[in-house]
Amino acid sequence: MDEPIIKVNHLSKEFKIPKEKDVFKALFSRKYKKISALKNVSLTIKKGEFIGVVGPNGAGKSTFIKILTGILTPSSGSVEVLGLVPYEKRHDNSKNIGVVFGQRTQLWWDLPVRESLGLLKNVFMVSDRAYNKNLKTFNEVLGLNKFMDKQVRKLSLGERMRCDLAASLLHSPKIAYFDEPTIGLDVEAKYRIRKFLKKLNQEGLTIVLTTHDMADIEELCPRMIIIDKGKLIYDGLTEGIRNRMTSDRIVVIDYKGIAPKLNLPKGVKIESREGDKILYKVDTSKTSTSSFIKSVLNRYKVDDIRIEEPSIEEVIRKIYKEGI
Repeated sequence: MDEPIIKVNHLSKEFKIPKEKDVFKALFSRKYKKISALKNVSLTIKKGEFIGVVGPNGAGKSTFIKILTGILTPSSGSVEVLGLVPYEKRHDNSKNIGVVFGQRTQLWWDLPVRESLGLLKNVFMVSDRAYNKNLKTFNEVLGLNKFMDKQVRKLSLGERMRCDLAASLLHSPKIAYFDEPTIGLDVEAKYRIRKFLKKLNQEGLTIVLTTHDMADIEELCPRMIIIDKGKLIYDGLTEGIRNRMTSDRIVVIDYKGIAPKLNLPKGVKIESREGDKILYKVDTSKTSTSSFIKSVLNRYKVDDIRIEEPSIEEVIRKIYKEGI
């Protein structure tokens, strides 16, 4: 069995903020209150995993990532990344990781992309061979060649994000942390980035992704972590949380001819009707989806039947509202 490459034990982080809101009064009063960003979080991550970290704004997701990268020091608990304590061995840890924060760039604002990447090549002491090989790979999926000679400040958000991804992976890290890498991007840019991240993970890169875009989680992350108010409230399969939180399934039936008026069994109701097509919501705790479909097929001719799972976004919204 593979040993975890990230170990987090009873991790907590508190921040001190001034109690006094008035700036003038704060000059004479130095009273603070403590805000808990993370509370007793424990988990392990194995090589090659692709994990989605989910939570509302202020839940502690970015704090968690910053501790793993060594940017922040925890208030209590312990963290090991590839055998190193990241906030004690920042320099050594940085050689093993790639990081992208969606709202910040690690590129030089007034330099062309090519020169920024060249500087990072020297910072990480990447060989010419590895550098050229990685750039070729990045260009194939991300299409970097179109704007390699543009100044970073003239890039669109989608272009800059693609360049930041390339910059974070230029030195072939073993672990990548991506904090909101698709925020504000258009559909085409999101598609390119998701395709790129999926390819990297298939090649063995361990990825920890924080995002508010549930499509990222559904498409990319077999395992999901939910943090709410600093606490780890779920750590398991992405599919598992869906099954755990809802028993509803949507059954869309396209009838041949006019849609019939059914005597619906307990737990089944019509959500919408459009011509020959009816969308049913089935509560599987009261009746099985298969038995309902079978009863329809035994009595009526249909062109098509489709079963839809509730989206992860719906499930997460329900967790925030009702708890887990």
